[in-house]
Amino acid sequence: MRMSESRSSVQSPAVTPVRRVTVYCGSSDGASPEYLAEARALGQAIAIAGLGLVYGGASLGLMGAVANAALEAGAEVIGILPNVLSGREIAHNRLTTLEVVPTMHERKMRLHALADAFIALPGGYGTLDEMIEAVTWAQLAIHAKPCILINTLGYWNGLLDFLDTAVNAGFLKPENRALLRVAANSAEAVALIAG
Repeated sequence: MRMSESRSSVQSPAVTPVRRVTVYCGSSDGASPEYLAEARALGQAIAIAGLGLVYGGASLGLMGAVANAALEAGAEVIGILPNVLSGREIAHNRLTTLEVVPTMHERKMRLHALADAFIALPGGYGTLDEMIEAVTWAQLAIHAKPCILINTLGYWNGLLDFLDTAVNAGFLKPENRALLRVAANSAEAVALIAG
């Protein structure tokens, strides 16, 4: 089979209604109180929209803040924690469900499988890795789930500049660049996926 034939037989995945949102974010508070405030706002906005939260299972930093706010507002909260982190006293012990999985790869698969949309708050390597994988899979038509960055205090500006450079240099198609959407705040992000 020629490559063009195999591409033409690939069908786009169906868009499903959003029930749960996977949130990627840091396990640190960050240097500005606005980061924690936005994490709390996101947890609350997810709950108010009648959605469930899926996240990395930690009780610390932005991860803990988004989970606590969602729980306090009545949302289902599912945490996925790898074994390597479960013994470090960071597991959130008040979640609706906490799944402990053997590896980081299995954590990422569960975070993806349980999600109908992906939102990233500020974070480090892990946050970036997880969101870029989600949007890469959207580019490959493995899923049609929304991928949204919340750009608190311009945190993601450097990444957005890089993506624009990749488009200008011919390594990223404009339509694929558009798969990663940007919201100014949590209310806007939840409106993008719930509306």
